[in-house]
Amino acid sequence: LPLADLTLAGHDPWDTLGRMALGFLRPDFTGIEAIGRALALTVAFAVAGVALGGLAGLVMAPFYHRRAVRTLAIALRSVHELFWALILIQVLGISPAAGVLALALPYAGIFAKVLSEMLDEADPRPARVLGPGTDALSRFVWARAPLVARDMAGYALYRVECGLRSSAVLGFVGLPTLGFQLDTVFRQGDYGAASAIMVLYVALIASVRVWMRPRLAPLWLAAALVVLAQVAHPPMGEGALLRFLTEDIVPAPIRQGDWAGLVPWLGMLMRTMVLPGLANTILAGQIALVVAGLVALAGMALPAPRVTGRVGALVGHLVLVVLRSFPEYMLAYLLMQAFGPSMLPAILALGLHNGAIIGHLLARQAVGRPLRPDAPRGATLWAWEYLPSLFGPFLALLLYRWEIILRETAIMGVLGIATLGFYLDDAIGELRMDRAMVILVATGLMSGTVEALSRRLRARTATASVRMG
Repeated sequence: LPLADLTLAGHDPWDTLGRMALGFLRPDFTGIEAIGRALALTVAFAVAGVALGGLAGLVMAPFYHRRAVRTLAIALRSVHELFWALILIQVLGISPAAGVLALALPYAGIFAKVLSEMLDEADPRPARVLGPGTDALSRFVWARAPLVARDMAGYALYRVECGLRSSAVLGFVGLPTLGFQLDTVFRQGDYGAASAIMVLYVALIASVRVWMRPRLAPLWLAAALVVLAQVAHPPMGEGALLRFLTEDIVPAPIRQGDWAGLVPWLGMLMRTMVLPGLANTILAGQIALVVAGLVALAGMALPAPRVTGRVGALVGHLVLVVLRSFPEYMLAYLLMQAFGPSMLPAILALGLHNGAIIGHLLARQAVGRPLRPDAPRGATLWAWEYLPSLFGPFLALLLYRWEIILRETAIMGVLGIATLGFYLDDAIGELRMDRAMVILVATGLMSGTVEALSRRLRARTATASVRMG
């Protein structure tokens, strides 16, 4: 905490928050046509990106045990969707292809990992029944995939929900989704219109399991492609991709023929960008992790009627739904309007969003737990029954979200907070793509390292829980 930048902006943040709250209480739907178009594009980007990423992940999943495939999947998912968008826009322009690929690339790595784990846990006996001459594709299609098809469909639906959040955030870098509309109305100080956008966005996320049914997925995908095909975008010109691969991302010393200057150039980037950005990312991420834990411990009791009562449980459930529906980036953007571009908005946004997700999952376990006939109510039940019995799952979920929190902390730099994203956005703004790629690699290495460490800690926690049980 002493090392973190938690300073407030020069103006009165509470006055800004008050005006924002008054605007949010009076949603203004007069611009519904523009909001509706942004809403449709948000859904279209999400559906198309998840479909493409899911297909690529499904292709990689049976071969995930191979080092090359596993390394590719880790590299793809270790870079945030917003970073992919910033890079792809330099090659493809502000186009549907850039937005869809920005979602599909990291989701392909995520799908490959998750689907491979589902296949590994499936019953192996049907595959053994097939003759030894059966090719791998037939074995997968007829003996392995059907066993996990239902789980795959359920996970794809969850990933669509995540895709809607990510798609909205892409609007902050210029793509025509809800984030672009939100940024526009906030710059105009139109909090009523911002309220309307957020109301529709929460409704969209909350109802995703109603309108996105597996049997309707092909229709939604076709509609998404039609909507995206109508988006006009300026051409980038011929040779943009080739120039990006052969010139733009090549380190400056090598382009100038100075191979001896490569090491000093990398050292300069490490001192002035990578290490400061990495330190701030880890610092803000670790504080946000603690905030998320505190929010989760309190939030797990909110939807439990025996703790907060029927009305309190309903309100608590609504609070958790709202907090987990908004992406961390969008929450941080809202908070930054009041507190300024310090670490505070990022820490609060990350803590509230991830804490609400963990609290929601723990609350579902708490409400479903059988209790003794003489079990108490209120805070006593939370402190002496729910908290001790769910502390193991709480730690596991917190460690799982740890890698996600650090990954999300890195992108907060695009908002002006001095994490890795700040230096990446600055390098892209100056068209120094070689520097951007170095920062991107550093971000990926950080994410991969934290993921491996988190997985190891979760395994040790599970082993300890089994021994104590």
